[in-house]
Amino acid sequence: MTRRPIALLALFGSLALLTSCLRHHLIHPEVVPPGVATWAGDVDRGPLRVHLEWACPEGRGPFPGVLVHPPAGGTAVEMRGVIWDLASRGYVAVAAGYRRMIGGKHRRTLFPWRAPEDVTAALDTVLADRRVDAARVATMGFSQGGVFSLLIAARVDSVRAVVAYYPVTDFQEWLDRPRPNPLRRFVYRRIRRHFRRQSGARDEAEFVQFLHEASPLRKAASIRAPTLLVHGRDDTTAPVAESARLAERLAGLGREVRLLVVDDAGHVFNFKKAGPAREAWDATLAWLDQHLRPPPGPDPPPRP
Repeated sequence: MTRRPIALLALFGSLALLTSCLRHHLIHPEVVPPGVATWAGDVDRGPLRVHLEWACPEGRGPFPGVLVHPPAGGTAVEMRGVIWDLASRGYVAVAAGYRRMIGGKHRRTLFPWRAPEDVTAALDTVLADRRVDAARVATMGFSQGGVFSLLIAARVDSVRAVVAYYPVTDFQEWLDRPRPNPLRRFVYRRIRRHFRRQSGARDEAEFVQFLHEASPLRKAASIRAPTLLVHGRDDTTAPVAESARLAERLAGLGREVRLLVVDDAGHVFNFKKAGPAREAWDATLAWLDQHLRPPPGPDPPPRP
């Protein structure tokens, strides 16, 4: 993964303009649950600064771990309800947000990942923590965070499960497909022009190649972890076909994959509608339990 294709993950930054009024604690705890410890800190890796929000069950562990990424425009702090929920169920849960050194100051940017080592900066920190069982770690994300979760899994074989909510999986198709709505055509033309300029591509062919390199669908052969894709049936920002194509590709490669299509749900539905959010979250918890919990051991022998 080269510098320019990684930068195109920033394409999802434009989705922040299309989402609003998100309730991140909609179905998740608003206060830290009993028996959960929390802390936060920053990790610097060259010009990249990763802010990590941690939530951990009480006890020595090690516990299974889940690395969580927010949707475009979101922050790690906004994922506290999600990670507190996971920690209350026995996971070390860590939300990650990125800033990059720009003009002598770490700033939020549309281009947080610029080098191959940036992709794993957050996961490396999670895996190194003694409270985390490094053999039982998953990545999870929402929208842009869903893309992050898939691309990390494509790079790191130690990821044991992935949950990606409503990701775009093929950037070129997402940008270029026909749109009957004039306003949306205008918006996506502007998005495309803006990111073509930001990419530094010398011509259209090079820009298309950058889009391919940043698309999880193009990395499917490297995604070996069992993958749950969650998508709203009524999503008009990242249509359900984005996840459906990736699910079909992974299945064709013999990977374990499930596509959950949620009715009456659009983009970032799980932070807007409680009913669909609960359906998706129940499936998420079942997926994590299935792939990160150790199988039950044999019954102990009866006492004499």
